[in-house]
Amino acid sequence: MNVAIQPIPLMNVSEQEWQIRCDLAALYRLLAHHRWTDFVYTHISARLPGPKHHFLINQYGVLFDEMRASDLVKIDLHGNVVEEGDTSARRVNAAGFTIHSAIHMARRDLMCVVHTHTQAGIAVSAMKEGLLPLSQHAMKFYGRLAYHTYEGIALDLDERDRLVRDLGQHKAMVLQNHGLLVGGTSIPEAFHMTYMLERACAAQVAALSCGREMVLPPAEVCARTAEQFRRQEDDSHYTWMWQSALRMIEGGRPDYRC
Repeated sequence: MNVAIQPIPLMNVSEQEWQIRCDLAALYRLLAHHRWTDFVYTHISARLPGPKHHFLINQYGVLFDEMRASDLVKIDLHGNVVEEGDTSARRVNAAGFTIHSAIHMARRDLMCVVHTHTQAGIAVSAMKEGLLPLSQHAMKFYGRLAYHTYEGIALDLDERDRLVRDLGQHKAMVLQNHGLLVGGTSIPEAFHMTYMLERACAAQVAALSCGREMVLPPAEVCARTAEQFRRQEDDSHYTWMWQSALRMIEGGRPDYRC
């Protein structure tokens, strides 16, 4: 027998925060739609506007395909839940807090941060060469992808400095032997970046599994393609892609806007 998860009443939530909650819940469901989840063990966060540096992250234990705006937990940069009312059941993933707080503290330009443990992403993260320019999707990240050495489960807060150092000014990073990390100036951009990087990793794993000699475009072609992608990076492009993506998750499930 299926038991419906009841929405958690939220107090004093502004219209702006509610819209961000709805968009972030939708992004969780989009990752579930594309099967980019690892049960309940990965996380997406979104910075809320204002001087208090609060951000939203998933309530630990809620599946991505059932995520709703009210399931998201507002925390500060110290990991404290900062919502009004009874917050005793509002748990967050400790490793998720470490990774996401590091990026939100240092990169004010990145409003949304996505971390995944997909099969393809983990596979590429374990390859010495990292992401190869084997596909057009991969060339979007040519010269624009960071790498962070694996240090164990991200529970130690002192790892935050090294995460930030390795990310630099990039928006995407391979967490070696772990998975992928992507940031965006908006939730739609974060979705677009995640989509492209996941596709690039999946294509690489598929190509290398064939055991045939690979064709790598010349460096100047890779650099030119990366620049072509860079010129397409604007809010209007992300918005229409986001609106198209939302249609894939609307209908047939409990509304994420509750």
